[in-house]
Amino acid sequence: MVISAAARLGISAFDETSIVELRFDWSQEEAKIAIAAVYRQLLGNDHLMKSERLTSAESLLCDRKISLREFVRAVAKSELYKSKFFYNNYHPRTIELNFKHILGRAPYDETEIIEHLDIYQSQGFEVDIDSYIDSEEYTQSFGDNIVPYYRGFATQKGQKTVGFTRMFQLYQGYANSDRAQGNTGSPRLTYDLARNMATPVNNPGGRGSLSGTTTTARGNLYRLRVAQGAPGNSPQIRRSFQEYVVPYERLSATLQKLNKQGGRIESLTPA
Repeated sequence: MVISAAARLGISAFDETSIVELRFDWSQEEAKIAIAAVYRQLLGNDHLMKSERLTSAESLLCDRKISLREFVRAVAKSELYKSKFFYNNYHPRTIELNFKHILGRAPYDETEIIEHLDIYQSQGFEVDIDSYIDSEEYTQSFGDNIVPYYRGFATQKGQKTVGFTRMFQLYQGYANSDRAQGNTGSPRLTYDLARNMATPVNNPGGRGSLSGTTTTARGNLYRLRVAQGAPGNSPQIRRSFQEYVVPYERLSATLQKLNKQGGRIESLTPA
């Protein structure tokens, strides 16, 4: 469930867009839609020139010789992807974008960054890409036939609450691209990951985009509106709502506590 403030926060596009899936009886037109969706997701909404398209991999998919997962792998390992997100970035930034593009979420903690740094340094870029696409998380979330999408904005099983707020730091609006943001080569989450801190959310800027805060915003208060779950296994008759005003330092712990209690976050805004 995407939070009810999706329109105001700038993520309504993900609330309204259906998951792109190639079912067993898919048509050529559906394959073209899936190919376009993979490019948009894997390339961070960046512009794609006709000459840059991976025509060989597209043909293999359209001829049913590879799965949609393998097409995702081909794009993620391509020179096109590396030229946009690998060669000119600090490697922690590349890893942040790999999580965003391939798994649809932000890194949860510094150990995930270190793990992928180790894989890259010991086995190379392509093996590191395989580690995302062949992971159990990818299989459970997307399988062979679903285009990866930004699931980090939704409440779901296996999604850590800290990932919800960190995703905003990697996202700058649906109409923006990962190469059009300022300071693109530097990582966005180093400070928070190193200190195991959550990243609060700013209101959308003048262009309708939103982002995580910088370190200067720490110390602010945030208002949580929570839909309370029914106690135990009793049926939900009526939904009740409760609001909490939480300082930044307690935001992550409060989100985790509410999630364990069965509460659903309806909105997260500056107080």
